[in-house]
Amino acid sequence: MSDESYDPTPPSRLLPWTGPEGKPCYLVGDGVGHVSRLADQIESVQLGMAGGLLDHAADLLTEHRLTGEELHYLARRLSESLRDVKRVAESRGARLVRRE
Repeated sequence: MSDESYDPTPPSRLLPWTGPEGKPCYLVGDGVGHVSRLADQIESVQLGMAGGLLDHAADLLTEHRLTGEELHYLARRLSESLRDVKRVAESRGARLVRRE
């Protein structure tokens, strides 16, 4: 009996943090354990912080009195946040594709 939709590989999840040297971390399993719940919580915090940072950036940029150093700091924080949000989106997108 052959089922072409059967995938013997256990599902993996891209985690919202990186390992040594910035390499991605993955969790292999059914998605119901402690590490999965921790990843869900961290993703929620990262997305909330991204929203807060966007609001803060909008406020700062309307003042038009940022120094070069302040603008550089803001750009670095926005870049870090965007990297986190991109990782969350990739992780969630990959899990959606597997469910279809």
